[in-house]
Amino acid sequence: MKARKPNDAARSAHERLFPGHVSTLAVTDPELIAYFDNFAFDEVLRHTPDLPERTRLAMQLAAMIAVGAVPEYRVMLGAALTVGVTPVEVKEVVYQAVPYVGMARVFDFLHATNDVLTERGVELPLAGQSTTTPETRGADGLAVQKQIVGDTTVDTMYANAPADEQHIQELLSANCFGDHYTRTGLDVPTRELLTFALLAALGGADPQVRGHVGANLHVGNDRATLIAVLTALLPFIGYPRTLNALRAVDDIAPATSEEDHA
Repeated sequence: MKARKPNDAARSAHERLFPGHVSTLAVTDPELIAYFDNFAFDEVLRHTPDLPERTRLAMQLAAMIAVGAVPEYRVMLGAALTVGVTPVEVKEVVYQAVPYVGMARVFDFLHATNDVLTERGVELPLAGQSTTTPETRGADGLAVQKQIVGDTTVDTMYANAPADEQHIQELLSANCFGDHYTRTGLDVPTRELLTFALLAALGGADPQVRGHVGANLHVGNDRATLIAVLTALLPFIGYPRTLNALRAVDDIAPATSEEDHA
């Protein structure tokens, strides 16, 4: 039987993203790599024509952080930089992951990012992107939190938290939103889309995925965008986590009759 190989479209996309790179797995596991490349670098791209390439790669980087795939992240980071994702944007993807997957996981990805950037001649540290101070992060974070998820939702979270948990709500506002969402380098809709990608890939965070489907809609990321992101993540996070996130999308942003018949 003739050996399967990636098709022309997959090879072209692969060469654009990873110029001159030949995977060792293409030698040892040619059938699997043919399946995967045709899937990830042809089929998925045909189903996400309106998702900008730079956005797709940023979301895939976030997902790789969430699943702990450092070697694959290094390779995909090179592709992201090749197609124009800036060093600042890459760093902001990594920083945005911290409140959602924890610094214990992000440490290795931060070091990997620094290694790749240094190898490419990027001088570190990059220009700072923070817009808050220790004195303003609480108020500024609360303001952007309400912008993203809505005044009523945030007020309810504070009102429903027992007295011994109030500090968690305050930390959420000041740290997750005040330290991270207020940064420049990426706009709020992109950060919220990254958060959706991180939570979908992380698994075990279904209530948070649902909450951030609503938050994405609130900042202008529609159902089509969320489905495109999940389609782009599918080859890297698998079907169970993708389908769980799709259920959240269907529950919070159900398809219209036009979309049902598209």
